[in-house]
Amino acid sequence: MGKVAAKLKVMPQSPDIDLDALQERLESSLPEGAKINGVEREEVAFGLVALYPTVIVPDDAGGTETVEESFSGVEGVESIAVENVGRI
Repeated sequence: MGKVAAKLKVMPQSPDIDLDALQERLESSLPEGAKINGVEREEVAFGLVALYPTVIVPDDAGGTETVEESFSGVEGVESIAVENVGRI
């Protein structure tokens, strides 16, 4: 089975969130078989910075759904959006 790389946009709940701690919580919430392969940060507006983790997941039914569900349950996360998906 192959693997898929997905770039996700993770919006924090407020500009006051510690992004390093949020990134650690995201990494620890990953489902089995998934891993983060780098995280970019981009200022969105008014001091709010979005995290863009690139997640590697197995290429099976469901794709990034389990990762999205895991990330949405992390404290401090406002929203998750899939920006880009491709096979590797």
